[in-house]
Amino acid sequence: MRIALAANTQSGGGFDPEPLLDAMRAGGAEVDLFGCEPDELEQIAAARPDRIAVAGGDGTIGPAAEAAGRLGVPLAVIATGTANDFARANELPDDPVEAAALAAAGEETRSLELGRLGDGRPFVNVASAGLAAKAARHASPFKTVLGPFAYAVGALRAAVTESPMRVSVRVDDQLGFEGGAWQLIVAAGGAFGGGSEIGVADPGDGELDVTILPAGSRIALARRAWGLRRGTLEQQEPVEHLRGRVVEIELPLGAELNVDGEIRDGGLERVTVERAAYALVVG
Repeated sequence: MRIALAANTQSGGGFDPEPLLDAMRAGGAEVDLFGCEPDELEQIAAARPDRIAVAGGDGTIGPAAEAAGRLGVPLAVIATGTANDFARANELPDDPVEAAALAAAGEETRSLELGRLGDGRPFVNVASAGLAAKAARHASPFKTVLGPFAYAVGALRAAVTESPMRVSVRVDDQLGFEGGAWQLIVAAGGAFGGGSEIGVADPGDGELDVTILPAGSRIALARRAWGLRRGTLEQQEPVEHLRGRVVEIELPLGAELNVDGEIRDGGLERVTVERAAYALVVG
């Protein structure tokens, strides 16, 4: 088997890809090493791999999944980031060397969808605005020391210091929400934020799940946080939950996004989804 390993060696504070290469080669695979920048992912096609393995954080997975889907080969994920929500949600090994061995030996795959921002950027978990983006920015300085717990610190600071934003949401060309909101989450897979989850999001159904936390009491945010940790947020009142294939969102000028754990500017003005966009190696 020929495997192209796309490695973001700076994720999770940095790592050496050699043990991953050794684990895949021990499984009988021929492995070529690539980076994760767009031009480096484009080079993978010339290697004609039988599958692509990606080693990095959640923000690295979307572009690699898109490349795997375009080439018609399976994608294996080796979690080396801080939170690794995608690996957790898909029950992949949390040990990178074990995940690398699975990348070479795994035969079972699962078809999953890709969300896509208005600028074309693919994502596998969620794209969100409001408290989640602010929490990610506040968490960034603590990731090296606290690991996934940095997201809890960031969320607490965001809840205390930030204010609601004005949003308008259309789903499949129908107005679904308009007003003030603490947070807006567009989910493909649903896992994010170091253990939070939109539990109803199914990455195999070809639809996006939109969850909106309307503006209101700051004290009630503690209950919302509990719902996120349990994956039951959409069941709480007055939380709004919408579902569809095309989501169009108007946000305040300059609003930041949290897309698979990475801070970005813009892209929620039109979000789409591609069903069965790639095949994930799961066993």
